[in-house]
Amino acid sequence: MRIPFTQVDAFAEAAFAGNPAAVMPLSAWLDDATLLAIAQENNLSETAFIVPDATGAADFELRWFTPVVEVALCGHATLASGHVVLSSDTIRDHVTFRTRQAGVLQVAREGAGYAMSLPAWAPAAKDLPDIVAALGVDPVATLWHEKGYALVVLRDEAAVRAAAPNGRAVAALGPYVLIVTAPGESADVVSRVFTHYFDIPEDPVTGSAHAVLAPYWSARLGRDAFSAYQASARGGRVGCRVAADRVVLTGGCVTVIEGTFLLP
Repeated sequence: MRIPFTQVDAFAEAAFAGNPAAVMPLSAWLDDATLLAIAQENNLSETAFIVPDATGAADFELRWFTPVVEVALCGHATLASGHVVLSSDTIRDHVTFRTRQAGVLQVAREGAGYAMSLPAWAPAAKDLPDIVAALGVDPVATLWHEKGYALVVLRDEAAVRAAAPNGRAVAALGPYVLIVTAPGESADVVSRVFTHYFDIPEDPVTGSAHAVLAPYWSARLGRDAFSAYQASARGGRVGCRVAADRVVLTGGCVTVIEGTFLLP
């Protein structure tokens, strides 16, 4: 079986930045074990699989797999999937994806890049002593979202960049996404994201994390739109807008690999 394969650097203005994702279109779903095995073979933070949506609710169905597990929401691989579809069909101005746990998502052309609509997952204040201890930080606030996202607010960008979590302790906490964030110097807001449980010690640029931090920072900054920078080794810039129960993230994509995956 020959499956088209495209590797895309998402939230990137040039190759070798942002977050790489594989996008693989299928005519019908393969079994879950095979999808996971393909993701393990690709060995990227996420592999996105898309299938034409027979229900008519969206253009495609979309699922995301890390090398370890299927996830509820992945922003950068959604952006990459939109880039692959819209690059191959220049007549389209947007594409929609029906997902299993995050509803219908949209990627639309915007300027030289794309705008992606995700659900706004506003976190609530909560004490997170075990998470704070594993991260080894001194927070000014801690918040939680029921999808497994911890938002740990630090005093400044320097503190975010200096964070050095205990990877084993982070992984032992469970299937959580840990976000450290602060007011930024390189952008309005800066963040880093740690996902050791998913075999991704530090995610380069995380769209789903911005679905959590955007509602918090919109309220704190007192405005609906702001710029964000995820300060990983690769790094990536994310434009953030909050509109009612949606977060719109903007960014570019660069295709770096095109080929065929040969499935035995």
